[in-house]
Amino acid sequence: MPAKAQQTAKTDKQRSWLSSINWIWCVITLLVFSLLIKLGSWQLTRAEEKEQRLARINELVGTEHQSLERAVSALSDELELNDQPVLLNGTFESEVLILHDNQTLNGQLGYRVYQLFNHQNQMPVLVNLGWVKGNKDRSVIPSVEAMAGTYQIKGNIRIVESPMVLATQSYQWQPNIPLRVQQIDTDVMSKILGQQLLPFVVYVDTDEAIGYQKGWQPIVMPPEKHRGYAFQWFSLAIAWLVLMIVAAFKNNKQAEINE
Repeated sequence: MPAKAQQTAKTDKQRSWLSSINWIWCVITLLVFSLLIKLGSWQLTRAEEKEQRLARINELVGTEHQSLERAVSALSDELELNDQPVLLNGTFESEVLILHDNQTLNGQLGYRVYQLFNHQNQMPVLVNLGWVKGNKDRSVIPSVEAMAGTYQIKGNIRIVESPMVLATQSYQWQPNIPLRVQQIDTDVMSKILGQQLLPFVVYVDTDEAIGYQKGWQPIVMPPEKHRGYAFQWFSLAIAWLVLMIVAAFKNNKQAEINE
C-alpha cells in the first residue's frame, strides 16, 4: 500500500476513534472525579483545622480565666477567641431558656440547655449549662428550671459553627417558656429575642456546681477520622476514573468488532 494511502487510512481511523467517544460521558466522568477529589481535599483541610485547634486547646490548659470583656477586647480574631477560658460576673435572664434539640450524651438523646446571661457592661451571651435527657414522646419537654440571681461562672468560649440549614426554621419565643431549637445560631437568636447577643456561647466548666450533666467535647471528630474520610474519597475518585477508562476501551473495542 502506498505511503499516502497508509497515511489516509491512519487519519480515517483516528477520526473514527474520536467520533466514537461519548463526550457527554467524558464530561460526567470528569465532573464526578473532580467532585470526589474536592471532597477529599476538604476533609484534609478540616483535619488541619482540627489539629490547629487541638494545639490551641493544649496551649490554653491551665491558663487563668480572663474576664469576658478583657477576652473580647484583647482577642478580635475568632481563632484566638475560640476555647478561651473566661470568667463571667452577672445575672441570668430567668425568662430566656433555650433547649438545643437532638443532642446525645453517652448514647442517649436529649437537649443542651442554654440560658441568657448578662455580664456587666457586655452584650448578653448564651451560656451552655449542660445536658438533660429527653422524652420518647417528642411533645414532652423536659422539666428544667431557669437560673436566677447573681453568679460568678468559669467557662470557655465556643465559636458556633454555621449550621447547614436544609429548611428555614421559624421560632416564636414566649417569656418563661423553654424555646426548643434545632440549631444554635446567635444571629437568629438575636432576632428572636429582640436583643443583640455576643457572637459566641460560653460552656460552663465541668467542675462548676451549677447546671446539668456536662460532657464537653470541643473536637467531636478527630483529625485522624477526617484523614480516613479523605482517603476514602480519593480512593473512590481513582476507582471511578479507572472504571470509566476501562468501560470506554471496552465500548470502543466492541464498536470496532461491530464494524
